[in-house]
Amino acid sequence: MKDKIRNLIKESIDIKELFLKDIKQINLLEKVILEIINAFNKNKKLIVFGNGGSAADAQHMVAELVGRYKKERKALNAIALSTNTSTITALGNDYGYEVVFSRQLEACVEKGDVVFGISTSGNSVNVLKAMEVAKKQGCVTIGLTGAKGGKLKDMVKYCICVPSNDTPRIQEMHIAIIHIICELIEEKIFG
Repeated sequence: MKDKIRNLIKESIDIKELFLKDIKQINLLEKVILEIINAFNKNKKLIVFGNGGSAADAQHMVAELVGRYKKERKALNAIALSTNTSTITALGNDYGYEVVFSRQLEACVEKGDVVFGISTSGNSVNVLKAMEVAKKQGCVTIGLTGAKGGKLKDMVKYCICVPSNDTPRIQEMHIAIIHIICELIEEKIFG
């Protein structure tokens, strides 16, 4: 079992090293951070969503931005669309699960807001439908996915793709990316 533990940790490290060596992805991550900072500086909001583990990651990201990451500071305007179970179940029941995020976006996004969808495959139908709404409303669209980016890659302005097809390894890198985003946003806005 110890060898398996070591191998799983090594797999996680290998994915992070691959990402680190991909200058295109590093440059893209920097652009994403700057877009979010720009939106916050213009009193716009960040809206984040995904399914399953990605929903938990979205909620985690928003908690770090509304609360604090490392610094005591003003709350940032960030919303996770997966937190209101009454809305999600009502929309799922009345319209179908594929619209649980797009209907919420119809209600709350404004031009210039940043819409951030997380999908390890890049093919989650409800995330794709939400991005269609975000684009129509003039939002900055960001995807966070696995290796190939799926359909989401071609729908968003920015798509950060983790170089793996293994969901647990992708999710581990997603949380590292989210922490990097939160730390640099906090540092750049609040010094």
